[in-house]
Amino acid sequence: MTGARKSPAVVHHAGYFADIGAHVFPMRKFVGIREEIVRRGLLRDEDIVAPQPATIEQVRRVHDAAYVDKLLHGRLSSLEEALLELPYSKELVEANLLCAGGSIAAARLALERGIAINLGGGFHHAFPDHGEGFCVLHDAAIAIRDLQATKEIRRAAVVDVDVHQGNGTAAIFKDDPTVYTFSIHEEDNYPAIKPPSDVDIGLESGAGGERYLAALAHNVPRILDRVEPHLVAYVAGADPFVEDQLGRLRLTREDLRARDRLVFDACVVRDIPVFATLAGGYAQNLDDTVGIHADMVEEAFRIGG
Repeated sequence: MTGARKSPAVVHHAGYFADIGAHVFPMRKFVGIREEIVRRGLLRDEDIVAPQPATIEQVRRVHDAAYVDKLLHGRLSSLEEALLELPYSKELVEANLLCAGGSIAAARLALERGIAINLGGGFHHAFPDHGEGFCVLHDAAIAIRDLQATKEIRRAAVVDVDVHQGNGTAAIFKDDPTVYTFSIHEEDNYPAIKPPSDVDIGLESGAGGERYLAALAHNVPRILDRVEPHLVAYVAGADPFVEDQLGRLRLTREDLRARDRLVFDACVVRDIPVFATLAGGYAQNLDDTVGIHADMVEEAFRIGG
């Protein structure tokens, strides 16, 4: 990652969508963000990279074979589906395999371009043996393990700014010195049980942008300097937003832009490739969620272009 800087890569597939009925998770946001970043002139629609689905071999580097088999053959128990909080369907599994493939593609493109964004994924509540909290497969972990398996990277860091703690991430990479995990989130929120990340910053409900950004600015540069990762996975949830239905951290759109700018800049100035995923976002108005995610992509183009 030296020489002339290339513009960020963007990955998306229409197949990220699955019909989950009336639900707080806005599946329509994925295509909406694609349309919005094209409308803003960040890139042409034909320049967006279409991924291949993750292979079963790639998925099994993170997820237990028994769980993968249940997903493929529709054998989740009632409890497992309740934990997932999504209605099971073959379409849902196919969408998640595509999202995981999108994160693999984005991770690999980040090594080439410096920054890449998957307009999907960020499913950080998925554990090796089950899904939770709208998360079927842990796409970022699958991407990291794939690039480690091919020896394209050795060390990685996960910077998770979703309003909810990345419990699946913490569990998957527990006691793994090759992957450093950081989560800044609302403490009094889902999940009730929070396996420890390497660093967890649990903020009080109502914490605003100043408190949030100060904690992020204090931790992220120090982590990158200490760990010196070959790749950063940025789990860029839109749900710290002041009008989010599932979070109470009260960040404004400008606060969230500053957050994204801080993370991208910290990576770029250190020549560390970074790939971003969308994770959560549940604003009262879908246009706000789409706009926040599109703002993140726009900050990536400002810094990495």
